[in-house]
Amino acid sequence: MSQSVLTDKNQIPSDEIVFSTIGKKKVLWISLFDTIHGQYPEITHEWRYYNDGKCWLLKATKKTKTIFWLSVIEKTFRITCYFTDKMKKEIEDSHLSEELKEQFKSGKKYNKIRGITIVFKNKKDCTCAEELIHLKLASK
Repeated sequence: MSQSVLTDKNQIPSDEIVFSTIGKKKVLWISLFDTIHGQYPEITHEWRYYNDGKCWLLKATKKTKTIFWLSVIEKTFRITCYFTDKMKKEIEDSHLSEELKEQFKSGKKYNKIRGITIVFKNKKDCTCAEELIHLKLASK
Protein backbone atom coordinates (compact mmCIF):
# COMPACT_ATOMS: atom_id res chain seq x y z
CA MET A 1 0.00 0.00 0.00
CA SER A 2 1.31 3.45 -0.87
CA GLN A 3 2.61 5.70 1.88
CA SER A 4 0.99 8.96 2.89
CA VAL A 5 2.71 12.01 1.50
CA LEU A 6 1.57 14.72 3.93
CA THR A 7 4.39 14.21 6.42
CA ASP A 8 5.47 17.75 7.37
CA LYS A 9 4.12 18.25 10.88
CA ASN A 10 4.34 22.04 10.50
CA GLN A 11 2.37 22.19 7.22
CA ILE A 12 -1.37 21.83 7.82
CA PRO A 13 -2.89 20.43 4.61
CA SER A 14 -4.83 22.96 2.55
CA ASP A 15 -6.94 22.37 -0.55
CA GLU A 16 -4.06 23.76 -2.62
CA ILE A 17 -1.56 21.29 -1.15
CA VAL A 18 -3.95 18.35 -1.43
CA PHE A 19 -5.00 19.16 -5.01
CA SER A 20 -1.39 19.62 -6.15
CA THR A 21 -0.60 16.17 -4.73
CA ILE A 22 -3.62 14.25 -6.04
CA GLY A 23 -3.64 15.92 -9.47
CA LYS A 24 -6.40 14.61 -11.74
CA LYS A 25 -8.08 12.83 -8.81
CA LYS A 26 -9.22 16.28 -7.60
CA VAL A 27 -12.53 15.65 -9.37
CA LEU A 28 -13.06 12.51 -7.25
CA TRP A 29 -12.21 14.44 -4.07
CA ILE A 30 -14.77 17.11 -4.93
CA SER A 31 -17.38 14.47 -5.79
CA LEU A 32 -16.82 12.64 -2.50
CA PHE A 33 -17.08 15.76 -0.38
CA ASP A 34 -20.05 17.14 -2.33
CA THR A 35 -21.86 13.87 -1.56
CA ILE A 36 -20.88 13.98 2.11
CA HIS A 37 -21.93 17.61 2.54
CA GLY A 38 -25.17 17.06 0.59
CA GLN A 39 -26.34 13.73 2.03
CA TYR A 40 -24.61 13.67 5.40
CA PRO A 41 -24.34 17.27 6.66
CA GLU A 42 -23.88 15.96 10.20
CA ILE A 43 -20.45 14.56 9.25
CA THR A 44 -17.60 16.89 10.10
CA HIS A 45 -13.92 16.46 9.31
CA GLU A 46 -10.60 17.84 10.39
CA TRP A 47 -6.94 17.31 9.63
CA ARG A 48 -4.81 15.90 12.44
CA TYR A 49 -1.15 15.06 12.55
CA TYR A 50 -0.45 11.61 13.97
CA ASN A 51 3.00 10.96 15.40
CA ASP A 52 2.66 7.17 15.18
CA GLY A 53 2.35 7.30 11.39
CA LYS A 54 4.27 10.59 11.01
CA CYS A 55 1.63 12.03 8.69
CA TRP A 56 -1.56 14.07 8.43
CA LEU A 57 -4.89 12.23 8.25
CA LEU A 58 -8.34 13.66 7.74
CA LYS A 59 -10.69 12.28 10.38
CA ALA A 60 -14.40 12.34 9.48
CA THR A 61 -16.82 12.06 12.38
CA LYS A 62 -20.48 12.23 13.34
CA LYS A 63 -20.55 13.51 16.90
CA THR A 64 -18.04 11.20 18.62
CA LYS A 65 -18.21 8.36 16.07
CA THR A 66 -15.35 8.10 13.59
CA ILE A 67 -16.78 7.48 10.13
CA PHE A 68 -13.55 7.22 8.14
CA TRP A 69 -9.90 8.15 7.99
CA LEU A 70 -8.56 9.72 4.80
CA SER A 71 -4.93 9.81 3.75
CA VAL A 72 -3.41 11.49 0.74
CA ILE A 73 -1.03 9.33 -1.26
CA GLU A 74 0.92 10.13 -4.42
CA LYS A 75 -1.50 11.13 -7.20
CA THR A 76 -4.63 10.03 -5.28
CA PHE A 77 -6.16 9.46 -1.83
CA ARG A 78 -7.78 6.67 0.15
CA ILE A 79 -10.35 6.29 2.89
CA THR A 80 -10.60 3.53 5.48
CA CYS A 81 -13.63 2.62 7.57
CA TYR A 82 -13.38 0.19 10.47
CA PHE A 83 -16.10 -2.29 11.39
CA THR A 84 -16.65 -4.90 14.07
CA ASP A 85 -17.59 -8.47 13.23
CA LYS A 86 -21.19 -7.57 14.16
CA MET A 87 -21.41 -5.84 10.76
CA LYS A 88 -20.41 -8.96 8.80
CA LYS A 89 -23.93 -9.71 7.51
CA GLU A 90 -24.63 -6.08 6.56
CA ILE A 91 -21.33 -5.90 4.67
CA GLU A 92 -22.00 -9.21 2.89
CA ASP A 93 -25.52 -8.03 1.92
CA SER A 94 -24.35 -4.59 0.80
CA HIS A 95 -23.67 -3.28 -2.71
CA LEU A 96 -19.93 -3.18 -2.04
CA SER A 97 -17.74 -4.94 -4.58
CA GLU A 98 -16.68 -8.52 -3.87
CA GLU A 99 -13.12 -7.22 -3.56
CA LEU A 100 -14.10 -4.88 -0.70
CA LYS A 101 -16.17 -7.59 0.99
CA GLU A 102 -13.19 -9.92 0.79
CA GLN A 103 -10.98 -7.19 2.22
CA PHE A 104 -13.18 -7.21 5.32
CA LYS A 105 -13.40 -11.02 5.56
CA SER A 106 -9.68 -11.62 5.27
CA GLY A 107 -8.42 -8.36 6.75
CA LYS A 108 -6.14 -8.10 9.74
CA LYS A 109 -7.98 -7.53 13.01
CA TYR A 110 -7.03 -4.62 15.22
CA ASN A 111 -8.51 -5.64 18.57
CA LYS A 112 -12.17 -6.15 17.56
CA ILE A 113 -12.22 -4.22 14.29
CA ARG A 114 -11.15 -4.67 10.65
CA GLY A 115 -10.80 -2.05 7.97
CA ILE A 116 -12.07 -1.61 4.45
CA THR A 117 -9.97 0.75 2.33
CA ILE A 118 -10.90 2.39 -0.94
CA VAL A 119 -8.12 3.89 -3.06
CA PHE A 120 -9.70 6.42 -5.41
CA LYS A 121 -9.03 5.62 -9.06
CA ASN A 122 -12.33 6.41 -10.80
CA LYS A 123 -15.92 7.59 -10.28
CA LYS A 124 -17.05 4.11 -9.22
CA ASP A 125 -14.91 4.51 -6.09
CA CYS A 126 -17.05 7.48 -5.02
CA THR A 127 -20.14 5.25 -5.21
CA CYS A 128 -18.37 2.57 -3.15
CA ALA A 129 -17.34 5.21 -0.60
CA GLU A 130 -20.94 6.36 -0.30
CA GLU A 131 -22.03 2.77 0.44
CA LEU A 132 -19.21 2.39 2.97
CA ILE A 133 -20.22 5.61 4.75
CA HIS A 134 -23.86 4.47 4.78
CA LEU A 135 -22.82 1.17 6.39
CA LYS A 136 -20.69 2.94 8.95
CA LEU A 137 -23.49 5.29 9.92
CA ALA A 138 -25.83 2.32 10.30
CA SER A 139 -23.42 0.42 12.56
CA LYS A 140 -23.74 0.51 16.34
